[in-house]
Amino acid sequence: MEKITKDSIIGDVLDKHPETAQLFLSIGMHCLGCPASRGETIEQACYVHGADADALVEALNAAV
Repeated sequence: MEKITKDSIIGDVLDKHPETAQLFLSIGMHCLGCPASRGETIEQACYVHGADADALVEALNAAV
């Protein structure tokens, strides 16, 4: 299994692991269907949303 990192593209993560959507939503990323957000890295999106990228990556990997 490929590990999710801060450089992972949100759309790729969601395509492979749709169950992770709730984790993105829980930190305020409510724009998951937007084409722009799907092309962002986790780190970019966390920066925009003021979220901790390391904590999200840890939670994402634990969920998959």
